Amino acid sequence: MKLPLAYYGDPILRKTCESVVIINDDIRRLVHDMVDTVIEHKGLGLSAPQVHHNLKIFIMTIGKELPNGSWLPGKLKIFINPEILSVSDKLEYRSEGCLSIPKVYGDVERAISVKIRAQDLDGDLFEEEFSGLEARCILHENDHINGILFVDHIKGKARKKIEPLLREIEKKNSA
Repeated sequence: MKLPLAYYGDPILRKTCESVVIINDDIRRLVHDMVDTVIEHKGLGLSAPQVHHNLKIFIMTIGKELPNGSWLPGKLKIFINPEILSVSDKLEYRSEGCLSIPKVYGDVERAISVKIRAQDLDGDLFEEEFSGLEARCILHENDHINGILFVDHIKGKARKKIEPLLREIEKKNSA
């Protein structure tokens, strides 16, 4: 079932999320609904606070671009109670967007690789390294569960340029 999104200005997006204590049917249902939601919105990832749940959960499904420009569907990855273990020293700027901040994009500097520990939907602990777009997505979604939005990383003139768009989203979704 597709869940309603929380948009910029919603207080839940600024909260530090709570750990998942037990992975039960409610958590499994939430994750399945998050999958439906990210697919419906054609997103790369989605965190629980973006669908009004103050829990340390995010999902990622990043496809692979083929030489002809088409995309293969991505493999779903589920991260429950994630912990970033390390990030690379090498950083890169790349444009980001967010389902909770529609039609707003900006260059954000992030590490090009990350090592993460989390639980899967069975409660099993895993550690994995990711690079490129997957690392960026993990860092973006992990920010969400810590109350940080990608626009918080945008400074100076670039931030001033998106401020009117952010106010518009906030006003539209608070009415």
